[in-house]
Amino acid sequence: MSYMFDGVRSKQPVWRVLIAAGALIWSLHGASRADDWPQWRGPQRDGVWRETGIVSRFERERLEPVWRVEIASGYSGPTVADGRVYVTDRVVKPTQMERIHCFDWKTGILIWTHDYECPYVDVSYEAGPRAAVTVHDGRAYSLGTMGHFVCLDAGTGTVLWQRDLFSEYNIRMPIWGIAGAPLIVGRQVVVQIGGSDGSCVVAFDRKDGDEKWKALDDRASYSSPILIEQATRQVVVCWTGDSVSGLAADQGEVLWRFPFPPQQMVIGISTPVVDRGRLFVTSFYDGSLMLRLDGRRTRVEEIWSACGTDEKHTEALHSIISTPMLRGDYLYGVDSYGELRCLDARTGKRIWEDHTATPRARWSNIHFVEHDEDVWMFNERGELIISQLSPGGFREQSRALLIEPTEAQLRQRGGVCWAHPAFAYRHVFARNDKELICVSLEKDR
Repeated sequence: MSYMFDGVRSKQPVWRVLIAAGALIWSLHGASRADDWPQWRGPQRDGVWRETGIVSRFERERLEPVWRVEIASGYSGPTVADGRVYVTDRVVKPTQMERIHCFDWKTGILIWTHDYECPYVDVSYEAGPRAAVTVHDGRAYSLGTMGHFVCLDAGTGTVLWQRDLFSEYNIRMPIWGIAGAPLIVGRQVVVQIGGSDGSCVVAFDRKDGDEKWKALDDRASYSSPILIEQATRQVVVCWTGDSVSGLAADQGEVLWRFPFPPQQMVIGISTPVVDRGRLFVTSFYDGSLMLRLDGRRTRVEEIWSACGTDEKHTEALHSIISTPMLRGDYLYGVDSYGELRCLDARTGKRIWEDHTATPRARWSNIHFVEHDEDVWMFNERGELIISQLSPGGFREQSRALLIEPTEAQLRQRGGVCWAHPAFAYRHVFARNDKELICVSLEKDR
């Protein structure tokens, strides 16, 4: 069944209350059997899908949506919480506006839309918002390309507070705009914005939007912050345009800072990954950096780093959009032209390389999601792949087309699908520049 919407300012349909009631009933009876995907890279921001009862192979070469709805363009992936799906997009007529949408997860029916005028100034790649909506404790937090930060009631779309961070913090706007997804840390919500006067990273009270702390004079990158525990302390790890830094979650004190300045331009997009006391980041031009997290003190040291001579002659991993996977002694990721690689995590030495998971092209992308022993890959051609990754190689188990590439994000090679999908309620939710779809991945009982 398909539902379409088309009003830029459709706010609260008459059936919103009925849908909200249905979502509540579903949450009471079904939440114990399924998981939300309430933020960037899933419930724990680690790219792991923990639901059971999922298919191991696809029956067809093209997956059939349960529903599809029309949306406009944007780089932001959907998020799913409490029976609702959230996504942002951008329209340019009659005025330039960013929009935040909320849909019923079962039917695709629009529950609410919040929009605001947002001309893009000095921003390249104008398809739309970058950051995924973060949903927590009945609130939805959306950070737009130009720094519009909005907290809404997740069920009704009512604005609870909002801030114009571009003007308030004199943001030194990155060429691709603000991109890092908001991170919930206790009573705070943390964002990377690249503000002036020591406000690269800022924490706000998540209830009223008041500033709690700010830190770092660095430029902003496009990477989303993560939360780790180190030496019994909660630490916000942020890969900025100039460093990888650890900030005290409560007060923003800089606990450690490892300089990692770019050779050509700020281009860090992928999220830092952490495993067994190691922290890894990778950049298109600047290659790989593996740090050791001291377990007794809040400090780091370099284990290894590697960088090739240029984007076509790379060492270790020169990723751009894709966040790698760090699994024990092995690291898996996508290099600068779509090369799927396995590295020895201890040294950075390449173990193997594969060219079949995504076509060779500059910035060719795969989003990885771990599910039990399998690795689900969503490549930029809109294909969903169920695979096994090991030091022995890449083993494809099943592949199907999930959604068609579109050209607003990138007009080369027939378009791309660069937005990260969401995996929730045994379904996958994916978007391109024209539509948001929901596909069942539930195993037949």
